[in-house]
Amino acid sequence: MIKRLFKFLAKLMGLFILFSLFLVLLFKWVPVPFTPLMAIRYFEKPEEEINHNWVAKEKISRHLQLAVIASEDQNFATHNGFDFEAIEKAIEGNRQGKRIRGASTISQQTAKNVFLWPGRTWLRKGLETYFTFLIETFWSKERILEVYLNSIEMGSGVYGAEAAAQYWFHKSAENLSIAEAAAIAAILPNPRKYKANPASNYIQQRKNWIMGQMQNYGAFNLE
Repeated sequence: MIKRLFKFLAKLMGLFILFSLFLVLLFKWVPVPFTPLMAIRYFEKPEEEINHNWVAKEKISRHLQLAVIASEDQNFATHNGFDFEAIEKAIEGNRQGKRIRGASTISQQTAKNVFLWPGRTWLRKGLETYFTFLIETFWSKERILEVYLNSIEMGSGVYGAEAAAQYWFHKSAENLSIAEAAAIAAILPNPRKYKANPASNYIQQRKNWIMGQMQNYGAFNLE
């Protein structure tokens, strides 16, 4: 009985690994049509329209690419999916009772958005680590950023850069200005609560900080 159970679990694990590899390799080339979060939001609020228009990274303003890197993950170009320095700072901050944002990288957020569901359970975090390792292994940094910018939630029912640009500023993602890109990046910590336009005082402060970080960061190369 125990041997049968172990065999069954081993087969189940093998199937999961094969299926996850298939998905990761598929989305290396194919646009991600929808994400688990989109499905969750649909069932939570069926009346809420889902706006999601996939565009190639070349059709997304370089300003927005820089804005999310400068605000969300400044070591994106050099780390292997995990920013251990940021993780250490977050742990130390939590010990001291400081309110510090999580240390999730763009790679981790992409893995979570495309393959998993929101949550803080050990199972979900473990799977996030697994999928982060896979996309860092099989995808380029440019592809990770492209999928990230096309998949993340950027407003209520708004997913991806093109939908966000149209929703907040009535223009295409490739035509976003520095200030507009920074405004969209500023709401990412809670896109269902904050507005990129018109910006509240808090979002305006974050926007100004992000533009400063963008200037300090300068040009970036993911090749």
